[in-house]
Amino acid sequence: MVTLPRLVVAAPSTGSGKTTIATGLMAALRASGTVVSGHKVGPDYIDPGYHALATGRPGRNLDPHLVGVERVVPLLLHGAAGAEVAVIEGVMGLYDGRLGTDGFASTAHVAALTSSPVVLVLDVARMSRSAAAIAAGMAAFDPSVRIGGVVLNRCSPGRNAEEIRRALEQVGLPVLGMLPRDESLASPSRHLGLVPVAERDESVALIERLGEQVAAHLDLSALLDVARSAPDLDAEPWDPATALEMDAAPGGERPVVAVAGGRAFTFRYPETEELLEAAGCDVRPFDPLTDPALPEGTRGIYLGGGFPEMYAAELAANTSLLRDLRAAVEAGIPTVAECAGLLYLAESLDEVPMAGAIPARAAMSERLTLRYPVATAVSDSFLTRAGEQVTGHEFHRTTTSPPAGTQAAWTVDGMPTGFSSDTVHASYLHVHWAGHPHLARRFAESVGRAAPAGRAASASERVETNTVESSATGDRVGLDTPPPSSPGGSTSEVADPLQHHGDVEVGDGLLDFAVNVYSDPRQEWWDPWAPRTRWAPIPTPDRGSRRVRALAKQPCAG
Repeated sequence: MVTLPRLVVAAPSTGSGKTTIATGLMAALRASGTVVSGHKVGPDYIDPGYHALATGRPGRNLDPHLVGVERVVPLLLHGAAGAEVAVIEGVMGLYDGRLGTDGFASTAHVAALTSSPVVLVLDVARMSRSAAAIAAGMAAFDPSVRIGGVVLNRCSPGRNAEEIRRALEQVGLPVLGMLPRDESLASPSRHLGLVPVAERDESVALIERLGEQVAAHLDLSALLDVARSAPDLDAEPWDPATALEMDAAPGGERPVVAVAGGRAFTFRYPETEELLEAAGCDVRPFDPLTDPALPEGTRGIYLGGGFPEMYAAELAANTSLLRDLRAAVEAGIPTVAECAGLLYLAESLDEVPMAGAIPARAAMSERLTLRYPVATAVSDSFLTRAGEQVTGHEFHRTTTSPPAGTQAAWTVDGMPTGFSSDTVHASYLHVHWAGHPHLARRFAESVGRAAPAGRAASASERVETNTVESSATGDRVGLDTPPPSSPGGSTSEVADPLQHHGDVEVGDGLLDFAVNVYSDPRQEWWDPWAPRTRWAPIPTPDRGSRRVRALAKQPCAG
């Protein structure tokens, strides 16, 4: 039996203030000297970023769909190891879960699985006694869920606040605090939800202010009493080494796995890295925005989720890393890419050049794709076995053309999706590897067999040698990456002196015919970086002449 004081912060609906209250409570408890661990119901990556900042520990997810019902409590205990209290932030409304499943994977489901008391957050900006009716209904809906108290959010002090308090006490629910309106505490929304903490320069100040407000207006002692009322848990903490079912991690040199991080790639579950470390890998983060190359000795690549579309120009400008990444993929380095990683490996993202390691182009879409699927592996690969199923989630506003390769990664709802090869597995699907540890084991085994990635040629080296022989086909494949460009034009400064044509963009709207640097739209027959599947015969002189005449009104660079 394990003693772990804990509580769940829930609400009747999204937008009630769960993240504000939960994150503020974590920060306030930490400031008081309490060691606190933060957890999030569901697959979300963004809220755990705030939790990590508030607690000083990794934020963790608890999702029965992603990891299986049997792993929820062990993962809670693993994430809370060494903590004095665990704060679990809910998702959506208290009883809202996977559609058609009577609340499976809902906040209430996780509260029941973990035997955790619930603190209900009510936004009372536009109500009075009705708040008590809502809370009473939530408390009576499922006897397995125990609501230990209520926090009133956006509550104006005075007679109305006291009216709500009395009504709640009449139905047996104590008020544990009243947080006044403060619009400065609101977190701005991104197209997928809250803005990731890594993108918020003011995040530290925001978290500190949240903690101060919660400490001033909520009863921390009463909240801790609610947490301490949670019963002991009859389970063992999740252990990555045990989950892998390996006799022992391979001895000797630990192969390097490069894991994308930084502001553009903030989405990954900490258990993924813990599994890879337990499998004998040396996990090394790299920042695709700033690092000039993959970590030295890279033998495996993991590209998780994030917002590359917000940093497309900066990612494209880091041409040395794009070359290194593409060369590593072409050399057969095992590579796993999820969502943002898929976009990064594509030829382009909204017409901005990316790594070009898979034959697809990506673009933003008005449609939000949000689903909680069971995916089926299409074929045997270094990561999957044909026919096996995994649970995952998709959450994106982009599409790829085509949506799947000749060999798809998965089928979802009967449709092929993603791209797979002997050494690449890329798709929109996010998978929590703690729920499917065999993926980590297979990836680590493939990495252990791979040769370290070489270095792509530098710009000066590529003047004389800009092609390599494909070991599989003998075809000559160009490794140069297109100069960074966007519909808005280049912001690069001209080097002095120029080493050779094409070192940099020469200026907005200027054409350098020596290397086919030109303004958008780019003509595919002038694009040596296009995949070979789209190569065509060189245009006739007439066609080229017409193209030049069409551009004649644009200034040319000598």
